[in-house]
Amino acid sequence: MKVTVIGLGLIGGSIAIDLRKQKFASEITGVDTNEENAKEALKLGLVDKIEELEPAVSNSDLVIIAIPVDKIKVVLPKVLDLIPDFATVTDMGSAKREITSTVTDHPRRKNYIPAHPMSGTENSGAHAAIEGLFGEKICIICDKDKSGPQHLALAEKMIHLIGMDIAYMTSDEQDHSTAFVSHLPHAAAYALANAVLAKEDRNIIFDLASGGFRSTVRLAKSSSSMWHPIFQQNRKYVVEALGVYIKHLTDFKDNLENKKDDTVLDLITNANKIRTVLEGDNPSLIRNKETNFKLYTK
Repeated sequence: MKVTVIGLGLIGGSIAIDLRKQKFASEITGVDTNEENAKEALKLGLVDKIEELEPAVSNSDLVIIAIPVDKIKVVLPKVLDLIPDFATVTDMGSAKREITSTVTDHPRRKNYIPAHPMSGTENSGAHAAIEGLFGEKICIICDKDKSGPQHLALAEKMIHLIGMDIAYMTSDEQDHSTAFVSHLPHAAAYALANAVLAKEDRNIIFDLASGGFRSTVRLAKSSSSMWHPIFQQNRKYVVEALGVYIKHLTDFKDNLENKKDDTVLDLITNANKIRTVLEGDNPSLIRNKETNFKLYTK
């Protein structure tokens, strides 16, 4: 199995590590526009060789695209143009509607499986790649009815080999769901970081910063080159999620300001229920507002 990974950062590099460990690939070729990062990936042993896009994908059985979502929109159609007829292509982008729409009418649309692994860290670059990043996490596959069964099966096998379960959604459903559980937390972290950075006495605040602040603001260290395009492509649902979040922040502020202490306590107590949701006995269902999606587990 010849695998090409386009984008040798946290996600692409970590996939390469796990696929090598599982002996899934006979050869892993890397493609990266950043020459220094490509050299680092080769030095770290993430890939066997580095090539330009065309020779790499034209000789691959599986192509994994792990670059920012604005770049995926440009690269994906080119990759589908260049691959052999038997090859499978998947991408790891966090927003899906705009990406999938670029290849709706492509003659090799069935070779393509839109995917989104719900895992990551705030770090980037080849040096950020780690073994086991995806273990016991969920990968979303979108619009599976538009992919050929043999291509879908190969993508499913690869995803399971790196330790993930699979949830199936449409591109629209995935964008709506991830706006709340992934994109909103990042937007909130950026806003919190900016709020503290705007304080004149911020150095004193940072000296006092403890685990709670550091864990909450951790996502604000995430790459702007990756997250700015995500917010652009999923603008509609991120704005919706921010509206809901701002309403709850305003409720909290107003009740605190008006000394409605019993209500503030009720808000905190109600929020504590998230522990039951996150640590409950039924993690095998992913919910959005319309549909329950059973996981396809290993």
